[in-house]
Amino acid sequence: MNQDAAMPIGAIPTRAFGKTGRAVTLTGLGGEGILRTYGQEDKTWGVIREAVAQGISYFDCARAYAGSETYYGQVWSRHPEDRARIFQAGKSAARSKNGALADLDQTLRNMHIDYLDLWQIHDVRTEEDLEMISRPGGALEGFMEAKANGKTRFIGVTGHHDPKILEKAIREWPIDSVMMPVNPVEAALGGFMDSALPAALEKGIAVIGMKVLGASHYILPDAGVTPEMLTRFALSQPITVAIIGCSSDSHVRTLAEAGRSFSPLSPDEQQAIVGLFHPYARRLAFYRGPL
Repeated sequence: MNQDAAMPIGAIPTRAFGKTGRAVTLTGLGGEGILRTYGQEDKTWGVIREAVAQGISYFDCARAYAGSETYYGQVWSRHPEDRARIFQAGKSAARSKNGALADLDQTLRNMHIDYLDLWQIHDVRTEEDLEMISRPGGALEGFMEAKANGKTRFIGVTGHHDPKILEKAIREWPIDSVMMPVNPVEAALGGFMDSALPAALEKGIAVIGMKVLGASHYILPDAGVTPEMLTRFALSQPITVAIIGCSSDSHVRTLAEAGRSFSPLSPDEQQAIVGLFHPYARRLAFYRGPL
C-alpha cells in the first residue's frame, strides 16, 4: 500500500458543527470518487491517508457506496489514532428501525470502529419516505436509539431530490445536521438554498454541502468556473462543510487547499456565477426529480 503522505503546511479552518460542540474543517472527503468502487484498495488507502495528512477532519460514507466502508476499515484498523481525531459520517437508506440498526451494526463492523460521529437517514425523497421513517417502528426510532446508546454521536438527514420534502424533515425531526446540494444551479433554481437551508439555519443544525461540483459539465474554465471556484461558491454560503469525492491523492490536495485558502466570494461575484448556469439549470440539476 502507498506510503503515508507528508504533513501539510497550515491548517484548514474549521466551522462549528451546528450545536453539537464539535467543529469540522471547511472541506471534507466525500464518499463518491474512488471510494465508491470495489477492488481499489491501494488507491483508496492513498486517498484516505492523504486526507488525514492534509488535516481534513470530515469523512463521508454510506452503506450504499460500494466498498467504501471496507476501505475506511482497512485504514482505521491500522491507524486507530487517526480515527479518534476525525469526524466519521455514515448513512443508511433503510426505512424501518430494524433495518436501520442492522445497517449500523454492519457499518461499524466494516469500518472496524465502535461508533460513528454522524449517522444520517439517507436520500429522503417523498412523502412516503417521510411517513415510513417517522411512524412507529420506522428508521427514525432506530436513529434516536443509536444516538441514545452511543453508537452514533449525532444524527442527520440527507436529500437531493425534493427541497420541500427535505425542509419538512428538517423542521419535524430531532436531527443535528442536514446534507443538501449547494451549487450555482441550485441558487438559480431555488428550493434547497433558499428554503431548506434557511430552515436548517433557523434550527441551528449543521449543513453539509454536497453536489458542490455538480458534474463535469459544471466546469467552464473559459468563464473562470473551475472546481476551486465552485468549492469557493459553496463555502461562501452559510454551510458548515463542503464535501467532494476524490479519485486521487492530487484531488485530495486540491480539496484541502480549497479549504485552507478560502476567501468568500462577494454577492456580485456569486450572482455572476449563478447567471452563467441559469439558462441550463433545469437540465443540470440531474439529481433532482421532475421539476
